[in-house]
Amino acid sequence: MSFLRALLGRSKPAQPDLDALFGLPSAAITLQATAGLRPTGTGSVAFRAPEGRAFGELQQSVTELLNAGSGPRVEATADEYGYTWLVLEAPAQPADPSTGGLSELVTDIHAVNSSLEANGYGPSLLCSLVAFAADDGRRVALVYLYKRGTFYPFAPLPGQRRDNALELQIEAAAGNDLAVEKDKARWFPVYGAPGL
Repeated sequence: MSFLRALLGRSKPAQPDLDALFGLPSAAITLQATAGLRPTGTGSVAFRAPEGRAFGELQQSVTELLNAGSGPRVEATADEYGYTWLVLEAPAQPADPSTGGLSELVTDIHAVNSSLEANGYGPSLLCSLVAFAADDGRRVALVYLYKRGTFYPFAPLPGQRRDNALELQIEAAAGNDLAVEKDKARWFPVYGAPGL
């Protein structure tokens, strides 16, 4: 079957690999060393919330589970395009202070994605992002595209513009730690994304 696909010019769609999220802490160390970017302690998961009570109950149980005990603070918000964003904050007292709680944050982002996927809502997932900032005020997100299983950098500027040079610098720096999306047409802007 793969021979026929190759002959007809069709390719198998990329599959999500949620475990790729665990490459973010090592990418954070690289970004700190090469670009002076540090994790802000904030991340988010975007999805299109289907109608119905079952999904509402799942979203509520995931939020309550994460908010329990010493877990991250979780806040749900909706954007102008109809996507729901669960915004997570790293714990105030992280286990590994050198990465600002990024390991715990990534684990929680993975848990949200996994819970939605395990309950049949994988097709509703859009992306997850982790925010970074530099001392000079530059902000960047590493965005994970769920349906592609890849990452891309997004560096917003005022006025809904992008810092393309910084994005390319981050692509080069993080390329050894993360599966960076090769098709730059898929580097969608996420202006005003909660958590960024």
